[in-house]
Amino acid sequence: MTFDEMGNKQGKILMLLPGTCCDWQSNFLNVTDDLKEKYHLICVNYDGFDGSDLIFPDMITVTEKIEKYIIDNFGGRIDGALGSSLGGTFVGQLIMREKVHVDHGIFGSSDLDQSGVLAAKLQAALVTPLLTGVTKSEKKKQKIKKMMMDSFEMSDEVANSFIEAFSKFNVRSIKNEYYTDLLTHLKDDIHVEGTTAHFIYAKKMGGKYLKRYLKYFRDPDIREFDMQHEQWLFGERKYAEPVLKAIDEFMEIS
Repeated sequence: MTFDEMGNKQGKILMLLPGTCCDWQSNFLNVTDDLKEKYHLICVNYDGFDGSDLIFPDMITVTEKIEKYIIDNFGGRIDGALGSSLGGTFVGQLIMREKVHVDHGIFGSSDLDQSGVLAAKLQAALVTPLLTGVTKSEKKKQKIKKMMMDSFEMSDEVANSFIEAFSKFNVRSIKNEYYTDLLTHLKDDIHVEGTTAHFIYAKKMGGKYLKRYLKYFRDPDIREFDMQHEQWLFGERKYAEPVLKAIDEFMEIS
C-alpha cells in the first residue's frame, strides 16, 4: 500500500480512500488540487492498486493497514476520512472498529451494499469480466467511453483515465476487492462519541441508499445533491463545487 501525503501541512488532516478498481490519482483527479489547498491530504492506494505486484487481499486486512498507518504517523487520530464509493466501506470500518478515531467520516455516494457469501461470489463472477473486459476491443472501449461521457458528463480526459484503470490492475485484485467488499458488513446504528458520519447523497442513485445510511449510522449528516453516483468527482465542474463546499462544512472550516 502507498500513503501519499501532500497539501497544506498546517491544515486539517483528510484521508482520501478511492473506490472500486481505482487508484487515488484517477478517482480524485478533478478535486485533488482543490482539496490540497486547504487540507493535509493522505492519499491512499490499496495493495494491488498501488503499482506493486501485490494482490488485493480483503477489505479487513487493508483496513488494518490503514489503521496502523494512522496510529504510527498520527497518534491514532485524524480529522477526516473521505471514501469514494467502495472507499466508504473503509470509512465505516474505521469508525465502527474504534481502533483509531476519525472526527469526520465522509461517505461519497457509497452504496454500502452487503450480502452473503454465495450472492457475493455470483456478483463478483458477473461484474469482474465487465470491468476488466472494457479494453479488449477498441469498439467496446469507445462504446463504454461514450456511455460514461453521456451519462455522467465526464470529460474525455476523465473517461480515458477510468478506462485505463480497468486495464492496468490485476484481475484477481479487482475480483477480491469487489467480492470482499460485499462481505464486509457494518452494524446497525453505529455511534461513536466525537465522530460524525457525513453522507454525500446522490439523489439519482435512488432512495434505497438513503435508507441504508439511516440504518447503519445514528443521526448521520446527509447532504442531498441532484446528481448521479460520484458525479461530483468526474462530471462537470458544476457538480464538484457544491460538494467541495459541503466537505468544508463537514470538516468545520470556513
